[in-house]
Amino acid sequence: MAEITAKMVAELREATGLGMMECKKALVETEGDVKKAEELLRIKSGNKASKMAGRTAAEGVVVAYITDDKKTGAIVEVNCETDFVGKDEGFAAFARAVAKAVVESNPADVEALAAAPTDSGETVEDLRKAIIAKLGENMTLRRFQRYETAGQLAAYLHGAKIGVLVDYTGGDEQLGKDLAMHIAAAKPKALDASGVDAELIETERRVAIERAKEAGKKEEMLDKIAEGTVQKFLKEVTLLNQPFVKDDKVTIEQLVKSKSASVNRFAMLVVGEGIEKKVVDYAAEVAAAAQL
Repeated sequence: MAEITAKMVAELREATGLGMMECKKALVETEGDVKKAEELLRIKSGNKASKMAGRTAAEGVVVAYITDDKKTGAIVEVNCETDFVGKDEGFAAFARAVAKAVVESNPADVEALAAAPTDSGETVEDLRKAIIAKLGENMTLRRFQRYETAGQLAAYLHGAKIGVLVDYTGGDEQLGKDLAMHIAAAKPKALDASGVDAELIETERRVAIERAKEAGKKEEMLDKIAEGTVQKFLKEVTLLNQPFVKDDKVTIEQLVKSKSASVNRFAMLVVGEGIEKKVVDYAAEVAAAAQL
């Protein structure tokens, strides 16, 4: 039997929001496989099991930069250690310089971005080292998304924690703003069903079948129930099928058609998404220091 560690239980609790004993029991049943345990808890507990899955776990900002002609743009995530530094104007200015460098230099990856020049004549890496020296925290260039388009681009920043970049054709500037704000609020996973990860779809199907079995549904009904669940899931997570946040009687697809427009692609970055944040037990630190 696999060893069930406290760290594994904590990770599952973070992902599901469920109690320690429930998480430990699920890990025992799945022989320590955290992903399978989360799926098992979803089957047993419904959507409650995933309510905290998207919680951010690191500090920093997402910034955007779009050229005046709306043809080239980028969103960038830059991380730091504390929220205090994340709100510093010097740090924010550094992040904006990084976004502009992404647009102007078109780096292949984060490593290439570090060598990109900025308006000051210094490289991005030079600026990073300077702001680290000034503010006393480590800072990283985590990721970016850059678009060039024959259509037009729009960006939206929700505070400094969520950034969206939308590539669309037709319509007007207000449509672009509305699309970007909707994406930040509704957080679609893809433009349409063809862009949704097949593994996500298969997981939804398995969960639906197991829930139906537990509810005592007949074997011959399981596939139909699962297919209905999958279709509902796809409508919820695909941009074109989502109801518009400003008018839930209209889908995004209907909205863009009414403006003689189309959405080509979009990107969204959420600060700290997927990064494990170290939890500091200050009480324990003080107690340990008192014993020295």
